[in-house]
Amino acid sequence: MKILVSGASGMIGSVLVPALRAAGHDVLRLVRREEAASGEIRWDPAAGELDAARLQGVDAVVSLSGANVGKRWTDVRKREILDSRVRPNELLARTAAALDPRPTVFVSAGGTGIYGNRGDEILTEDSALGSGFLADVGKAWAAAADPARDADIRVVTFRQGVVLTRRGGALARMLTPFKLGVAGRIGSGKQWFPWVTVEDLVAAYAFVVESDLAGAVNLTAPNPVTNGQFANALGKAIRRPTVIPTPALAIRTLYGEMGEAVLLEGQRVLPARLTDAGFEFSAPTIDVGLARALAD
Repeated sequence: MKILVSGASGMIGSVLVPALRAAGHDVLRLVRREEAASGEIRWDPAAGELDAARLQGVDAVVSLSGANVGKRWTDVRKREILDSRVRPNELLARTAAALDPRPTVFVSAGGTGIYGNRGDEILTEDSALGSGFLADVGKAWAAAADPARDADIRVVTFRQGVVLTRRGGALARMLTPFKLGVAGRIGSGKQWFPWVTVEDLVAAYAFVVESDLAGAVNLTAPNPVTNGQFANALGKAIRRPTVIPTPALAIRTLYGEMGEAVLLEGQRVLPARLTDAGFEFSAPTIDVGLARALAD
């Protein structure tokens, strides 16, 4: 298949693109700088610029664009988080809908934050969506793919958990304090921590491209853990103590609304639709997941 990928240089895209190519797919990468290699196509989502003629013959579109949410939120930062997801998705969906022939599938990244803070409630794709900034961003992010849906393109919108890889993201930031033995649970530690290894995430993207799944799909390991359980598992994996918790007050003071939503709240998410479709996670438990992530 010919697959177009946005966000190809990010943490996920940098693993997904070579995996798709290794599987025999022809991958085109959208870039915001001048084109420097074969298979690159320049675009400017902020300006709404994308040459549709360069996309002729594309079978699948994978949209991974989105600014990091793990920084203190200001009004400007919130707008950047929203725009960096919605504008690229809208442009890609509109462009895909106008192609002849059209791509067969449009796959968009998304987060479990769309469910809001739900305590111990078990959440599947049939659960109601939540409230709050991340939930609102998630809803707008998914809705931005409507032009593709309206053109009868099969659309998959992932709701993915924290991606475990030492190459970047949350785990990479945690490793130093945990290795120094000065880290542990955050707040009460009872908040749920939906997670997935980068290898399983990449495999799931490839799976939905070639399957007939459509709609919302949770992309989290089938055995979610609490933050406290995750901290203990990480300490065990690197053989360091995890006896120094980070108080909730410190998180709120240092990070404000972002700290509350990202670090002190969580979702107990299950990948019901992936599991029902026959997808098999190579790392279904946190001990296996951390072993994989720390070895990659």
